[in-house]
Amino acid sequence: MGSKYTKRYTEEFKRDAIALVDSSGKTVTAVARELGISSESLRGWYRRAKADQGEGAPGELTSAEREELRRLRRENREQQQTIELLKKATLNSTGQSNSAG
Repeated sequence: MGSKYTKRYTEEFKRDAIALVDSSGKTVTAVARELGISSESLRGWYRRAKADQGEGAPGELTSAEREELRRLRRENREQQQTIELLKKATLNSTGQSNSAG
């Protein structure tokens, strides 16, 4: 399993690291090693930046689309919970049972 502690990097640091990959001609792994960070972290930042610029892989979501999807899923989950609560309240108020028998 991963570490319980996750190091957080500022957006400025991430932008600078991505710019270094673009401008240096070095691989993501080489730049990550120089900066002392995980190559997988830098690779993820780089992919996300490219997607946000419209240069990502086909079907890859931008940060805005990812955030909208997260918001819609949360909203959907809340609505489903509300529907279940209303169903239970309706059954309780009418004295009906939802079980067969």
